[in-house]
Formats: sequence, structure tokens, C-alpha cells
Amino acid sequence: MTTPIDLRSDTVTTPTAAMRRAMAEAEVGDDVLDGDPTVRRLEARVADLLGKPQVLFFPTGTMANQAALWLQGEPGTEVYCHDDSHIVNWEIAGTAALAGLQVRMVRGGPVLDAAALHAAFRRPFSIHAPRASLVCAENTHNGAGGMVTRLEQLRAIRDTAAEAGLPLHLDGARLWNASVATGTSLADFASCAATVMVSFSKGLGAPVGACLAGDAAPMRRAWEVRKRLGGGMRQSGILAAAALHGLDHHLGRLHEDHARARRLAEALATVPGVSVVPPDTNIVMIDLVGGQESSAVVERAKALGVRCTSWNATRVRCVLHLDIDDAALARATAALAEALREALPK
Repeated sequence: MTTPIDLRSDTVTTPTAAMRRAMAEAEVGDDVLDGDPTVRRLEARVADLLGKPQVLFFPTGTMANQAALWLQGEPGTEVYCHDDSHIVNWEIAGTAALAGLQVRMVRGGPVLDAAALHAAFRRPFSIHAPRASLVCAENTHNGAGGMVTRLEQLRAIRDTAAEAGLPLHLDGARLWNASVATGTSLADFASCAATVMVSFSKGLGAPVGACLAGDAAPMRRAWEVRKRLGGGMRQSGILAAAALHGLDHHLGRLHEDHARARRLAEALATVPGVSVVPPDTNIVMIDLVGGQESSAVVERAKALGVRCTSWNATRVRCVLHLDIDDAALARATAALAEALREALPK
């Protein structure tokens, strides 16, 4: 039986044999009691890449995002987020449940921009309206199909937030992809935000893990908040070794995923009744404009050996990653094109 091709996310990758060896051979300690040496090496490596003085390893990106909200937000105030951001849609209201923050949606373009952020600010000030305490951006932007917020755009967001006295947190789960796609250094992107989250299970092929990096002041209580959220880990060097291996061996190949995403998008754009968002990075969003239901396309593609995601009623998402080579891409392209054609209204 032919192995299914899984394009649901870049998180579906399994560790390579070399990554498994690195995990098995990792030097470990008790990270909660007195530190794990491999975790410390990872944190130092990320601090150097992002140009931030403080870095803490977390089990997940969601937990790291929520820790950043807790550290910089003030309970009973608002946080400005793009209305289609991961923090809004995919962290099951942790912003409210854990940090006590109300989300104020920023609407406008496909990603957060300075003009839309400025327009969302409450004016004139009223003692009856909530104050704001934080702004969050996302790069790359998952809901917009892996779109990159360019450095000049991110700097404008930072400056607009600063004019209102607000710090910026950057959800950089796929910041690796943004850097590779644009040639902008990770440190330049990170310099725009007081805190930055990066994920090792997205793009880099690690099974688990994220880091929260930041300036000294907002990170002062990061260890305490991680502990409160249940994120203290023991011999976590086994996990950190996978992240280090991903940085060493998989970061430099992300351009391959981007190229395959463009090829997939170009091929599927020729199918009638389909509009494909030109991908900046490794995510391909397929909009069904001919009356199809995305769920029907996903089910038919699964029957043909390709797994993808129904992003909403009329949008299908495919994500290219480490486990997809040219042969798998060719199979996936043919199967998805067939599924899309079969779903067209008869």
C-alpha cells in the first residue's frame, strides 16, 4: 500500500535517523533543579541567532506565546492582535483564560500592518473603555498562507505600538521561513519586538519545543511563569538536542520547501474554479471559488492518498515540509488536482 502524503502541517514530520541519534546521545541534567546542559546550549544558540539577552526553552509554542502575554500584558486590559492570528484563533482563548487579557481585533489586510493597528486604537480615551497593554504580531502569518511581514512593515508596527506606549510580542513560530524567504536576519526581525517566540517543530523537523526570547526586563519572570503553566521539564536536553540538530541541518534547506510550495501553487492555479494564494513561504492556500466545499475536497484527496486541511468552508491548506521530496510533490499535485476537479459543481 502506498504511504499517504501528509500536507496538513509542517508539524507532521518525524525525526530523521540523525536527529534521533542526536537525541539518544544528548547530555542531560535536571533542567528544573539545576539546569540541563543541552538545553543551556540551545538557549545560548537561540540568543545568538535572535540577538536577545534572555531565552527560555518551552515544550510548545502556544505555551511560550501565553507566557509572553502573561509577562507583558496586564490583566483587565486589551491586547491588539490581527483578527486571523494564531493567538486569536488557535490557542483556545488562553489570552483570556490564562492572562486575563481581552483581545481587540485589528482588521484590514491579510497581516497586521501599522495603519490598521493605529486605526484600531481607542480614540478619544475614555475611563469607561479598557486600556491596552500589548500588541502581538505574527511572522510568518499562518492564516494568510505563510505570508511574510517584511522588516520595514514590522518596524512600522513596532513604532506605532511604541507611540501608544505598548510593547510588541512577535509570534515567530515560522520566523525561520520569513528569514530564509527574505534574506533578513533572524536578529533583525527579532529586534522589532520585546519578546519573540520561535518553534522547532515547524519547519525544522523537531518533534517538540519552542523558545521564548526577549529583552531582560520582560523576561525577568519568565522561568516563574513557565513553571506556573506547567512547562518545567527535567531531562529536556533530549528534546533540545532535536532542536539543535534542526538548526544545524534543516534551517538551511527551508528554501526547498518554499520552491515546492510555489510549484504546487502554480499547478493547482490552472484548475477551474480555484484561486490559489501565491505563497511567500511553505504554505499554500487554495480558495474554492466555484461553489465547492473544502471538506469534500479534503475527503476526496485523502481517498487519493493525500492529507490536507479544510481551513474554512471554502479554503484548503497544504504545507510543504522536510518529508516531502519531488516525487511526493508530483503525486500530491496530481491527486489534489483530481480532487479539486471532482468537487466542481456538476
